[in-house]
Amino acid sequence: MKFTRLISVTIFFFNCTFLLSQTKVSEFKYDDFKTPEYCGSACHTDIYQQWKQSLMAKAYTHEWDEIEYFKLALPHSETDERVAEVKAGCNGCHSPLAYVTGDIPPKKPSFNTRANESVSCEVCHSIVSFTGEVPYNHNYIMRPGKTKYSTRKSEIQSPVHEIVKSDLLRSGDFCGVCHNEKSPFGVWVKSTHLEWKEGPYFREGVQCQDCHMPKTEMRSASMGPVYKDMRTHIFHGAHDKSKLRGVIELKIYPDIDKVEPGEVVKFTVLLYNQKTGHKFPTGSVEDRIVWLHVEAIDSKNNKYHLPVDKKGFEGEEYTISSNALAYQDLGVALNIPDFKGLERDAISPGNRIFRMPYFDPEGQMTIQQWYTASLGVDYRIGPRETKVETFTFRIPDNCPPGPLKVTATINYKLLVESVGKFLGVPPSEYETIVINEQSTEIEILP
Repeated sequence: MKFTRLISVTIFFFNCTFLLSQTKVSEFKYDDFKTPEYCGSACHTDIYQQWKQSLMAKAYTHEWDEIEYFKLALPHSETDERVAEVKAGCNGCHSPLAYVTGDIPPKKPSFNTRANESVSCEVCHSIVSFTGEVPYNHNYIMRPGKTKYSTRKSEIQSPVHEIVKSDLLRSGDFCGVCHNEKSPFGVWVKSTHLEWKEGPYFREGVQCQDCHMPKTEMRSASMGPVYKDMRTHIFHGAHDKSKLRGVIELKIYPDIDKVEPGEVVKFTVLLYNQKTGHKFPTGSVEDRIVWLHVEAIDSKNNKYHLPVDKKGFEGEEYTISSNALAYQDLGVALNIPDFKGLERDAISPGNRIFRMPYFDPEGQMTIQQWYTASLGVDYRIGPRETKVETFTFRIPDNCPPGPLKVTATINYKLLVESVGKFLGVPPSEYETIVINEQSTEIEILP
């Protein structure tokens, strides 16, 4: 039986990957793999329908990923030998079948080739191991054929394939092959699996699958028994609003309850990551923007934006929103000489941003993970970590008496809005998603 060793660079929530060695990418043919429809038409009907709703089923066809690959990564790979392997490597996790069959570059999704199957049933259930000690850069070992690898040995015999139990599929290490990534410059640009490995959930035995493939009572196949602990195949994550809501808990309180105009109040905000087994945000951190906005409303409905107090740590300027320009290296991929860049944050200035900036070889902030040569300060919120932010506010002299309501809101965008608009990405990719909010009140005295 044929099998291949695939080594390249990976991504967390669906971005590009890169080859690390000269490995054959045409070991198999598309015909060696069944289609998702074959698996889901009669036997694995529920699992198939769950998978279809997930981004695993759209890892290649998703609009932003298509734009990023065909508009940025692919042309960049053809003009800069340092990132030449992007041409093949992105597909190692976004369209593994295209990668292992040598369909490089695949045709665009509009051609409806088998590259569109993205991360299909056959991909995961044909993986038997990975090379080396750390899963990353799609270093999976794949063995397609009649034998399928699963987390349990079936109680009945499948009429179309054999089933072999695999402990790897139960482990978060399985996820790491496509949720850890090093850039061609040797920088960890995706490290969701490593973040989990370093955090409290791994030490307690909680695996990635426990949150992203929660157990329920259902059948794995229409002719099979009902299992009380069957894994769902919903893979909900960064693109699922129901998963995002409440990820971070908030609490805001003042240092004094009653003040007069002209006096100073300090509001403290506590942000607790009570939900993720990795940092938030994670995965495509170069794209994401998470920020804390604090706003006051007085008794006459006048609004005041409260800027965050600076802490003074190195690199803090990247964690406070401003009108600074960034992403000048988009001009390299798009062949726009002397490109001035885009607005770095595209939100109101003075908010606290929870991010880790990526820098290109010229030291400029980038959203192109394959062109990342260094990283800035990591000011994301770790699992079960509490961040403390303060907002010192001088009450305006003309502030009317009565209640002053102060609201802290933590917001999230999958992609910085200025980048999305510039590249023609659908607005749904850079809409503002409210993660959580909480309010407090003080009284303004006459």
